[in-house]
Amino acid sequence: MSKRLTRDDLRGKAQTVLGVIEPSELGPTLMHEHLLWDIRTPEMQADPDQGPEIALCNCWHINYGAKKAPNNYVFFDNKIATAEVARMRAAGGRSIVELTIGGLKPDPEGLQQIARDTDTHIVMGCGHYVDDYQDPANRERSVDDFAAEMIDQVQVGAWGTEARAGIIGEIGCQSPWTDLEKRVMAGALIAQQETGAALNVHPGRDPDQPQEVADFIAEKGGDTSRLIISHIDRTIFDDERLFRLADSGTIIELDLFGQEQSHYNLNLKIDLPNDAERLRWMRRLIDRGHLDQIVISHDICYKTRLTEFGGHGYAHIFENVVPLMRRRGFSEAEISRITVETPKRLLTFD
Repeated sequence: MSKRLTRDDLRGKAQTVLGVIEPSELGPTLMHEHLLWDIRTPEMQADPDQGPEIALCNCWHINYGAKKAPNNYVFFDNKIATAEVARMRAAGGRSIVELTIGGLKPDPEGLQQIARDTDTHIVMGCGHYVDDYQDPANRERSVDDFAAEMIDQVQVGAWGTEARAGIIGEIGCQSPWTDLEKRVMAGALIAQQETGAALNVHPGRDPDQPQEVADFIAEKGGDTSRLIISHIDRTIFDDERLFRLADSGTIIELDLFGQEQSHYNLNLKIDLPNDAERLRWMRRLIDRGHLDQIVISHDICYKTRLTEFGGHGYAHIFENVVPLMRRRGFSEAEISRITVETPKRLLTFD
């Protein structure tokens, strides 16, 4: 078993799957990705029909929901993952926050190998995803038990390995929020207070739930300036809710960059924005004084979003979005704050 790191060991540092580093080494950072994952529900995993193999000739039809393909949601090919991350490094990226946690089949040792082979800083998450994905045994567990598990995942090692987490989350919520999810969240807040790590939350697909989560955390004394709420670009679609959430001090994560089509398989009631609209949301937030509360990423968790299968890959933000930001009037200081400085602050243990 790894030696337990103390809060003082981690304070002022960042922690990757290969160990503790100086935060200044992080550089341009993707704040929400999956490199090795299985996001199929238990029902999808049990389905004998996992759909066709993914290929260039069918990836569009799979993305648009015209072809059933549960196997699009599971990926454990280290060789392809390594090549995909190497493309990101070549495009100027340096670090990736990988949030495949309990319920999604995390592979810390696989992440360690990818980090070594690509010279990439990979910061791993910890905790548990939404209720439907959790081990049935979790229903009997207490808040303190969840907290102790997450503290160990940061300070000792996660999922039976010596790889330590460097952030808590993405802690899963549904709408309506379940009792089990609230217990995991309460445990995550205790773990955050004990370790000094930042907290990332996956909100339910309801426009009011990000605020519900932010209010829950504030009421329990949590630090909203170190609370990252993911997937805002598939959850909130009006300025009133967006600005209210920003006013609570939370970090607004727009993490579906590269999904340029409105179709959203996981909720057909939602029309996704494209990258240009995401940048317009960012500009409105910046003009209102919220520059320090924005981070971005792709949240890749379908094979069809990898370049190997016809998608945009992890390099997209650095190859395409950052140049678009410059063309749309974002300053170099703003781009650096969003892609380097704010991630560095959040990934530094306090």
